[in-house]
Amino acid sequence: MIMRDVLGLILGGGRGSRLYPLTKKRSKPAVSFAGKYRLIDIPISNCIHSGIDKISILTQFNSVSLHRHIFRTYRRDMFTNGWVQILAAEQTPENKGWYQGTADAVRQQMVEIENAGTTYVLILAGDHLYRMDYRKFVQYHIDTHADITLAVQPVGAVEAPELGILKRNADGGIVSFTEKPEPAQLDGLESLPGTEKPFLASMGIYVFSTKLLFELLTAPGDDFGKDIIPEALVNRRVMGYIFDGYWADIGTIKRYYEVNMELAASPAFELNLPNQPVYTNPRFLPPGDLQGARLTKTLLAGGCRIADAEISNSVVGIRSIIGTGVVMRDSIMMGSDSYETDEHRAENVQLGRPDIGIGNGSTIEGAIIDKKARVGRNVHIRHLPDRPDYENENWVVRDGLVIVPKSAIIDDNTVI
Repeated sequence: MIMRDVLGLILGGGRGSRLYPLTKKRSKPAVSFAGKYRLIDIPISNCIHSGIDKISILTQFNSVSLHRHIFRTYRRDMFTNGWVQILAAEQTPENKGWYQGTADAVRQQMVEIENAGTTYVLILAGDHLYRMDYRKFVQYHIDTHADITLAVQPVGAVEAPELGILKRNADGGIVSFTEKPEPAQLDGLESLPGTEKPFLASMGIYVFSTKLLFELLTAPGDDFGKDIIPEALVNRRVMGYIFDGYWADIGTIKRYYEVNMELAASPAFELNLPNQPVYTNPRFLPPGDLQGARLTKTLLAGGCRIADAEISNSVVGIRSIIGTGVVMRDSIMMGSDSYETDEHRAENVQLGRPDIGIGNGSTIEGAIIDKKARVGRNVHIRHLPDRPDYENENWVVRDGLVIVPKSAIIDDNTVI
């Protein structure tokens, strides 16, 4: 199987409303994670390691920072047959509106997909964390003579109601699909009875032949999971490829926080694989400058300046500035895309605003501090499990977590 015959098509255009306010000024695939990466880096890295040369990303909402990251990071030279390109939503004589769903996004880019000249199209999500060799996935599709192949993940009864559950027969064929079944509906949906994880959840990853994909998209339906796949089950050979490695759908603030905490504590997903790195923008940052800091179970990105602080179970992003006496626990700090100059800090004094970073004497527990946020001195932010959702100009509560949005200001001595 020559992977040059496969187009990797990454869906990156959704609103990402469940990740708000992290998606207030950026698209979901552009959200930072693990201190130095962006979510879009995962499917692109998987494609590169799987030998896929032609990669297209469908974009739409809040796409500027995503476009910038892709342009800066994934440049192919003239001796490479493939490319990493952006297929942005656009108005044409045939399509007057925005993408209406995952299938409609692909439908509106059929001309560009055809121009790629590949036999197969591999459709991927832009907000999942996993490491998959797509060569095995595509080969399974070919070997089983499938019309469509879905990647599926074994899950237990607790997780199943939050996912799309597929019933797979002994031959590997998918015979039914139930979107977010109620617990009472799970009886009879077991594909792996007698196991700890008897249900199979759709991972939102599909392989089609290009010809069949175009044929299916001539029919009505704007979404693969809700429209195209259920309809195809009636008269197409739809197969399920079982993937039992680490997989996380980072679709909500709660899940985003949990996954980052898992990476900091005892990662089930290994970032440090020499032969399979996660690619990202190769920034030229200085070494971390730690002056008496005490770190426990913490992911620390490059270019940080940390004074005499105590940090545990946390993710500290690029160029993070953390002052003396700071206590940070169970938190995510994304850092900044640039350092402040002496002129900037002088201006901060005049304006009475804190510098970018976390000021002296502050305590941050169970919070997410977005990029370029300014948290002043002696600020106290704590996680309260029963805290209701709330939003003001400079901080937001979702799922009990306090999020300080990008470029927000928390004044000295604030208690949240």
